[in-house]
Amino acid sequence: MSDNKTHVYLMPGMAANASIFENINLPESRFVTHTLEWFVPEKGMSLVDYAKKMCEKIEEPDPVLLGVSFGGMLVQEMAKIIPVQKIIVVSSVKSKHELPKRMIFAKYTKVHKLLPTGLVNNVELLAKYAFGETVTKRLHLYEKYLSVRDKYYIDWSIDQIVNWNQLVPPKNVVHIQGERDAVFPMVNIKDCITVKNGTHTMIIHRAKWFNEHLPTIILE
Repeated sequence: MSDNKTHVYLMPGMAANASIFENINLPESRFVTHTLEWFVPEKGMSLVDYAKKMCEKIEEPDPVLLGVSFGGMLVQEMAKIIPVQKIIVVSSVKSKHELPKRMIFAKYTKVHKLLPTGLVNNVELLAKYAFGETVTKRLHLYEKYLSVRDKYYIDWSIDQIVNWNQLVPPKNVVHIQGERDAVFPMVNIKDCITVKNGTHTMIIHRAKWFNEHLPTIILE
């Protein structure tokens, strides 16, 4: 442990890599940041098993885990396995009750299994799944951010999201949500810090807000 610094592990959202955090700068005098990356799950792997495997990458005791979108669900599962100081979820949900109606519908109808995920190399389509927005500008940026394009991983991720069964949020969770989030709309979300005009991709586009507020949120 480096002299009383807080270790913060950052987990990106579905299909995204750690470059989504490139503009997140926490003061080095107080924090050490680490980034986590998705790996393709083994066949039949549950989210709990995946979380156990991801926990092997955590090297510091009592870290802060910050997860974006599906990564926010994953860090909550990880916190059931290892002791953590705090969980911060961004553009995400804290229980199955916060999932939007269309995802609950998908769970019971299995309609999500009909999504054309074989087209994962189509960045516009992948951005629609992962970020909930139609991308016409800045396509090259999204190509950089969305690098996990394995069909099995995408199918698995969508299935884990719609079937997530957490009933009660963890006690040490802080939820940061954009008021214009199209993937997990605010109408379903309780008890969160709201970012005015924030969208599902605010970790990228509103990095200034996070740099100003995250140190206090982590330490309080």
